Amino acid sequence: MDIKNFISAINQIAEEKGIAYDKVIETIEVAIAAAYKKDYGKKGQIIKAKLDPETGQAKFWQVKIVVDNSILLSEEEIQEQKEQREQGQKQGKIRKAEKIEIKQETEGEAEKSKIRFNPERHIMLESAKEIDPKLEIEQELELPLETKEDYGRIAAQTAKQVILQKIREVEKQVILEEYKSKQGEIVSGVIQRVEGRNVYLDLGKWQGCLPQEEQVRGEFYNTGQRIKAYLLKIEDTLKGPAIILSRAYPKFVSKLFELEVPEIATGVVVIKSIAREAGSRSKIAVFSTQEGIDPIGSAVGQKGTRVMAVINELGGEKIDIIEYFDEPEKYIINALAPAKISEVKIDSKNKAVAIVPEDQLSLAIGKDGQNVRLAAKLTGWKIDIISEEKAKEQEAEEKKEQKEKKKKDKDDEVKKKKEKKKKDEKKTKKVKKVIKHKAQNNSEKLKTTAKNHKSKNNRSFYSL
Repeated sequence: MDIKNFISAINQIAEEKGIAYDKVIETIEVAIAAAYKKDYGKKGQIIKAKLDPETGQAKFWQVKIVVDNSILLSEEEIQEQKEQREQGQKQGKIRKAEKIEIKQETEGEAEKSKIRFNPERHIMLESAKEIDPKLEIEQELELPLETKEDYGRIAAQTAKQVILQKIREVEKQVILEEYKSKQGEIVSGVIQRVEGRNVYLDLGKWQGCLPQEEQVRGEFYNTGQRIKAYLLKIEDTLKGPAIILSRAYPKFVSKLFELEVPEIATGVVVIKSIAREAGSRSKIAVFSTQEGIDPIGSAVGQKGTRVMAVINELGGEKIDIIEYFDEPEKYIINALAPAKISEVKIDSKNKAVAIVPEDQLSLAIGKDGQNVRLAAKLTGWKIDIISEEKAKEQEAEEKKEQKEKKKKDKDDEVKKKKEKKKKDEKKTKKVKKVIKHKAQNNSEKLKTTAKNHKSKNNRSFYSL
């Protein structure tokens, strides 16, 4: 073997695919182990190979798992499994609950369920301890094999397929890890093709998909055009990593400002909030963490160069940059810019009323309510816009209502007092009536008693 060319080929693969040198060596070791098993191994064997890149020589071992009777299927269990399989085959299907799956062990992975003993891949604990007394159950025993250099065409083809498959798997994992680290960042790519309403970008090592719902309304995408996009998410699929991109996501704007504005990238100026209607208009609230730094000036740049670079990337989308305040009144006034706000009244339940001059009313509301809608999204407050005249009318109505309410309350109080007085008088009359009635009853009782007593005395006289 030409060792110089061999090492050069390994380095080339590692560089082209972006795979670590050690991973390429591991892939080749798996491939030559598969080739060895194809020509010289037996069914069920686990073959391990170790390649020395400096000499090009490979050594081989047969790996056996140490087992004992506690993790092996008994003869009765094997027979029961066989009967269940045959019964299932007669019925035309094997239910999952009845099917006993015998898992294959892989390197560094032990079986948790009971297994069927295979002399080519298992060794009993007693026999293993004769070779190495330190071995325990489910550990691996490596038995050296004779090195072979001649392999047939089928074995070579097997090795080739294993190398290609393993390199694809490693490449897929490398790409997945690389782009997962870029999630939430901006990536640049060339439009490769447009299929239906989805746009596919060549990102270099992989392609990304810009679905219709993440596209900016009114934008046109041409093959070969280079554009920036926000890496929204990455998913691991059977066909490889699925990279979902977005140009409509609000954070796409903030990430573009990070690229253009060093103060935002370093954290001196912070984007506190962003509201966006993709393709039309965006509002961002900025805040300076250091005194003497103008957050709006930093974002706009000299002669508007920084903000214009972002606007050009967004295809002419309008951007309003306002200063953030902790006080909701000031924050809402700034959020409704460019309209001039006279006053902001904060109500309960996250509601606010912005009072504006009559000539600023349409500007504050915006076209189709866009300005106030974006301001509400930006601040998190539900904002109502009213003119100064209407505010005065409402204030007058409120005063009138309050006055009427006070009058009503006073009248109600007087009415209640009168009703109470009537009730008290009625109650007093009732009490007097009861007392009078009781007095009459007592008087009648006294008269009756006296009469009865007189009658009794008369009867006593006549009896004498």
